[in-house]
Amino acid sequence: MDKTRRFTTFQKVALAALISVVCLIFVGAVVRATGAGMGCPDWPKCWGQYIPPTDVSQINVDELPLEKYKAKRERHGGNPDDITKKTVLAEFNPEHTWTEFINRLCSLPVGFFSLLTMIMAFQFRRSRPWIFYSAFMAVVLVGVNAWMGARIVYSGLQPGTITTHMALAILLMCIQVAVVWGSGERRLVIAFSEGMKTKIKWLGVGLFMLILIEGIMGSQVREMTDELKNSHGDAPRSEWVDELEETWMYIVHRSFSWAILAVGLWWFVWCKRFRNGGLKWQEMLVLGTVLAQMVLGLILSNVGILPVVQVLHIGLSSLMVCGMFVWILGAFGTRGIQGMSLSDGGLRLRRATR
Repeated sequence: MDKTRRFTTFQKVALAALISVVCLIFVGAVVRATGAGMGCPDWPKCWGQYIPPTDVSQINVDELPLEKYKAKRERHGGNPDDITKKTVLAEFNPEHTWTEFINRLCSLPVGFFSLLTMIMAFQFRRSRPWIFYSAFMAVVLVGVNAWMGARIVYSGLQPGTITTHMALAILLMCIQVAVVWGSGERRLVIAFSEGMKTKIKWLGVGLFMLILIEGIMGSQVREMTDELKNSHGDAPRSEWVDELEETWMYIVHRSFSWAILAVGLWWFVWCKRFRNGGLKWQEMLVLGTVLAQMVLGLILSNVGILPVVQVLHIGLSSLMVCGMFVWILGAFGTRGIQGMSLSDGGLRLRRATR
């Protein structure tokens, strides 16, 4: 491995923060696919305990915030008087409880590594202050998303809150990618053939925007599947697609994926032809995840809303966003620190003035 491309200690910590967010998205996808979002009906405790129960007999109902449960029922148009100690206990599901609890535990590394990244980023306060402010903003976003987690619980998975939660997670990943990319002594700057670099750059930006829009619509569709799980009980998931196809959001989301595939292939071919040094892992990752998402989408629409496929579909979207954003940073790489440039003759180090 070229020494110039090794991560610094700071970059390793920042990368750990990014990886922890990606892992949390995968775990969160498991929560949504299994319908365990309300496995812990309170926050930050779970069933009134810091270590959740494994059996209903271990729950002390007197420690549960029943008033908040009643307020949640009222917000959803129900009768708050229906909430009693007995009805609350009837909702206990140990599998859902521990699935949601593990999801919460996985959020701890996100907070730890994000905070550590911010502290270590203090070294850049003079040379590259944007890194420190980005790391600080990442910590703020982690805090906001933690707060939103509580609101989601007490809103009863209210539509819109989960989509906002996911959108903030995507923003957090992009900031973390930028911190990792820009904090090294040398960074990757992608070079293109003259006459095509502007077109390829903006084609990449267009593809990135399409991916973001598709992700937001996908989160809306997943909210619909949450509602179908609650309303259809044990009905086969293969029947859900028929109802989803009656909604415009699902139709647009499904059709939009073909536009992403077309633009993605166009972008990939141009990168292959005009990127100096040939294709690299960024383009491979993006196109690979786009193709994988198409296959998973076809399974979801033709076979059924299968939990495993849902998890992969949600999780891979985070990898696609990260890979595409790294490419954009490299394509629009500016002067100001040492950087790496790919030329026709191979890898060439380039020291830029600060």
